[in-house]
Amino acid sequence: MKATPTASGRRRMLDHSLLVLGSGALATAMAVLTLGPGVSSASSHREAPLIAGDPRADNTDVYAFTSPDKSDTVTLVANWIPFEEPNGGPNFYAFGEDLRYNIKIDNTGDGNADVTYTWRFKNQTRDAADQFLYNTGQVTTLDDPDLNFRQVYDLIETRGKKSRVLLSNVPAAPSRVGPASMPDYASLRAQAVRGLPGGGKAFAGQAEDPFFADLRVFDLLYGGNLSERGQDTLAGYNVNSVALQIPKKFLALNYTPSRNPVVGIWSTTDRKGVQVSDSRTGHGDKWKQVSRLGNPLVNEVVVPLKYKDAFNTLNPDQDRTVQPVVDKVLDPILPKLIQQVYGVPAPPAPRNDLAEIYLTGICKACGPIQADLNAHRLNRDADLRRIVPAEELRLNMAVPPATNPNRYGVLAGDLAGFPNGRRLTDDVIDISLQAVEGAAQTGQLVPALADGDKVNANEVPFGASFPYLALPHTKSVNSGPSGTAKSKEKSAASLGGVGAVLLAAAGWRMRRRDRS
Repeated sequence: MKATPTASGRRRMLDHSLLVLGSGALATAMAVLTLGPGVSSASSHREAPLIAGDPRADNTDVYAFTSPDKSDTVTLVANWIPFEEPNGGPNFYAFGEDLRYNIKIDNTGDGNADVTYTWRFKNQTRDAADQFLYNTGQVTTLDDPDLNFRQVYDLIETRGKKSRVLLSNVPAAPSRVGPASMPDYASLRAQAVRGLPGGGKAFAGQAEDPFFADLRVFDLLYGGNLSERGQDTLAGYNVNSVALQIPKKFLALNYTPSRNPVVGIWSTTDRKGVQVSDSRTGHGDKWKQVSRLGNPLVNEVVVPLKYKDAFNTLNPDQDRTVQPVVDKVLDPILPKLIQQVYGVPAPPAPRNDLAEIYLTGICKACGPIQADLNAHRLNRDADLRRIVPAEELRLNMAVPPATNPNRYGVLAGDLAGFPNGRRLTDDVIDISLQAVEGAAQTGQLVPALADGDKVNANEVPFGASFPYLALPHTKSVNSGPSGTAKSKEKSAASLGGVGAVLLAAAGWRMRRRDRS
């Protein structure tokens, strides 16, 4: 059973609820833009109709948190290419050469990026004419001659109109082919962590998918009777990740995190040669944004189908300009669906609490939530006239890391967790279900949904140091023609041992992998 929120945590849960729903409304507003059928513009795990056409451009999740072992820095993580099956050879998984992968930071509150970090990747193949393998022998270093295919990247920092190259031709960690090909993948991953000028670190490469959830929620909310819960649908899959560990001063307004601790974060993917006009696509010379992701579950759960693709083309400063966006913040869809399926009454509209959490950030002057947490208005040097409602993952960098993080984050009084940024361990599914039902206002979990999806943690532990992500899996996710779940691998960070763990939770049983 999940702990009942404390009085102090109640307000924060409300906050989170707005985050999840508000962002969806913003996406709705973006309905005025559409993409042609040849271009994928979806973000998150395949939540938009066009995502299947362009998985390399598909954002899956964004994380932002004060580094637990280096509290003067913030760690930023963005993932792409959902549902990478570990044995997806012979080509495995690569970032797109024709894409720009971005993490953006808004420290003024105007909905525009004040700092942008951009990755551009290039492919390098040693023998394309007489070889089909990803590697031709054991790979022990990133420049190993047996690594037939590899990627290198440039990392560019943009502030205003000025850009500078932070890293050039740096190798990314390769896809993890298997224990025979890469007997010490942890060493390869460590070689892919590079220092940045002025301090900080960077990483790019494959990782275990850190998002944990039972996605059978889309089968009439866990089967219509909560019978479909307890299986981590993402277990066993990998993603492609970029990560940064940046000193807080480089993110803060006027380089002063003590005066200006709040930043908004989101990631985007740009593709060159795509034009968007009246639902038709063409070719051009300019870069076009085809994917966008800030808070989790926004486009998946909040945005109506009509607007999902359009959401990914908008900049956050446009969110407030589309009335359908605002409408879905104040009167979200999900609580009504829960009421229809389970008979749990939907909180009455308008949901001004949600409008505060997702569009403005949380502060006493922003709305009904009487707490100062992560609104840009809390930055002393911010120009209040320029601050606009915008869907961003907001982080107050002044909140120290939690000694004992709670998976409910702000909902349980842990101010270092979601929706104040997002840590790898935050249980965003359970937080969201309770938040949309108004638990932040009542201070009580909704009994019918008290167990959430019964997936309370990632199937393998995360690392204790940057980039914190778990190593990629190597065992096949495929359960075979019988359709029955089979034992999955233990930690990819271990020496390749395989085991199975059977967990029981309130009578529901599930199989999950465990990392040693």
